Amino acid sequence: MDNRREEERYLRLLSEKYPNEASVATEIVNKEAILSLPKGTEHFLSDLHGADGAFLHVIKNASGVIRRKVDDIYGDTLPEEEKRALCAMIYYPEERLEYCHQTRGELMDELYKRRLMQVVEVARAVTVKYTRSKVRKRLPKEFAYIIEELLHESIAEPDRQDYYRAIIDSIVRIGKAEDLLKAICHVIHHLVIDKLHIVGDIFDRGPGAPRIMEHLCAYHDFDLQWGNHDIEWMGAAAGNLALIATVLRVSIRYANVETLEEDYSINLLPLATFALDHYGDDPCTFFQTKDLENNTRLKRSAGLMAKMHKAIAILQFKLEGQTILHHPEYHMEDRLLLDKIDYQRGTITLNGTTYPLLDTRFPTIDPLHPYELSEDEFALMEQLLHSFRRSKRLQKHLRALYQHGSLYLVTNNCLLYHAAIPMNADGSFAEVEVCGKRVSGKVLMERTDEVVREAYYGDNHADDFCTTHVYRPSEALDYMWYLWCGPDSPLYNKDKMTTFERYFIADDDLQKETKGAYYELANHRETCELILREFGLNPAIGKIINGHTPVHTLSGESPIRADGLRLVIDGGFSKPYQKQTGIAGYTLIYNSHGMQLVEHKHFDSLDEAVRSGADIHSQVQILDFSQHRMLVRDTDSGKLLEEQVENLKQLLYAYRHGIIQERF
Repeated sequence: MDNRREEERYLRLLSEKYPNEASVATEIVNKEAILSLPKGTEHFLSDLHGADGAFLHVIKNASGVIRRKVDDIYGDTLPEEEKRALCAMIYYPEERLEYCHQTRGELMDELYKRRLMQVVEVARAVTVKYTRSKVRKRLPKEFAYIIEELLHESIAEPDRQDYYRAIIDSIVRIGKAEDLLKAICHVIHHLVIDKLHIVGDIFDRGPGAPRIMEHLCAYHDFDLQWGNHDIEWMGAAAGNLALIATVLRVSIRYANVETLEEDYSINLLPLATFALDHYGDDPCTFFQTKDLENNTRLKRSAGLMAKMHKAIAILQFKLEGQTILHHPEYHMEDRLLLDKIDYQRGTITLNGTTYPLLDTRFPTIDPLHPYELSEDEFALMEQLLHSFRRSKRLQKHLRALYQHGSLYLVTNNCLLYHAAIPMNADGSFAEVEVCGKRVSGKVLMERTDEVVREAYYGDNHADDFCTTHVYRPSEALDYMWYLWCGPDSPLYNKDKMTTFERYFIADDDLQKETKGAYYELANHRETCELILREFGLNPAIGKIINGHTPVHTLSGESPIRADGLRLVIDGGFSKPYQKQTGIAGYTLIYNSHGMQLVEHKHFDSLDEAVRSGADIHSQVQILDFSQHRMLVRDTDSGKLLEEQVENLKQLLYAYRHGIIQERF
């Protein structure tokens, strides 16, 4: 009886949206028609690391999908130069039109007419697998009627050609051709990719992470799975001082301070003042900023940058030490290094062996209390915390990372997570303590996701310092630091992060970071089948999609692992990684025909793409191809639609049998 009453209550709520039999019938027909359409195209990217130029180009060209549409439509009827120019117009309509004005002058009207007819043809090819209703929702209001007319008129019919050309001629004559061109190109961008998946690591290395985030915030449909570099920035923005110091150190190390100062309005003056006060006569030789060759401004400040670099590194080691001491359950005592230093002799003793330090000047460390902040350090971190908390743009991007992000995602028979699922050497899932709960496998990922959200949305006392200057945030906010560099973190999963050793000890063996058992085990079919089953997926059709570890294509590594069950799509979007990978990134396209792995070469520049129509040279590898196209009904969203259709059929029954009265 209770179930029946609950069902009737639900149907009455549904009747508010569909008040009569006709409206229900129309919606059933609409949804069942959608179920019969081809599956929308999904686009997977990973490890962008601030490479905004390459990212934006791959998004705009849909990993080569648009160029292939142009080839399919025009074949050999258009010369290569014309195809490149057309693609450049679709990718970058504003910039390409400006370039055309500079080079063509008064000949623009003919170009407008030609390009309008061409982009409409491409738009038709892109929109063919969508309902008119869905396409209509993507159309800009000011041109919706005109674009809809153009998309659904056929120039192959002689009696309609005059009508079609009259629309184009009229648009050009009244001076709206450019606006319409831009509008149609943006419609193509919206519809060529149905869903965008970012499998982690938007931040660090390159300077363009804020621009990537701005583009994503305006994107029609995306999700992301957090990477360790994302968690680093998320923890810093939420108020974890150890991660604030880490973000600053990494940004200074890789000449990326513009991201902090110009994009996020982080005030670095207090750090510069502190560094000059305490490291003014220290050359900080081993803290020189990398990649300064092309940065004239920072090159002039190289000396100051090195001092800031060392100052924040020491602060990071202190704050990390406080966190480790407060959390013995992390089992990271081996990373307490400041108390292993003999400050008089300039040596450090690790595992019974004494090593000379490359740098022996530690003006802010009290040898008796090496992890305690000095008065000046305490004041500096208060100022930096305030700056991170008050950055409106950073907080906007942080909210987007939370709203669209998760630790893992199961979608359309794919399991997406950035790095690893901690495992034991015998192939079983490792049990890890996460904020008081011992968990493993899928439950570990779910618990970690909860903690990441609690760090931001829960009670957080990161602003409070105790009188001894020991930082005490919430347990969840502390765990954000563990996720960045902890041995059993699903976002890191190495035995240690050897930051201190790389700065201070000239021993390559001490700088090695040993990967967890997962990274080898996950190259084998049996392990991937175990993981897929753990997340409720069928190994016969399921796929694991990861990033995190660059695929060294130059050394013969393949992104396809475990007999095709796992795909590692970190191919080096960011230039610093390309020396190792030999390419400029992998992306994955999953459409109604199957999966295509796309290997990208180096992206020159936006200017070159606009001016000459230069594209990223991409090589496509077909992973799965079926003659029978995958339909919407075969997807996760299709299952939801089928459930909605069943509910609507029940409402239709209720109307026809007088259980619920219709309204007109």
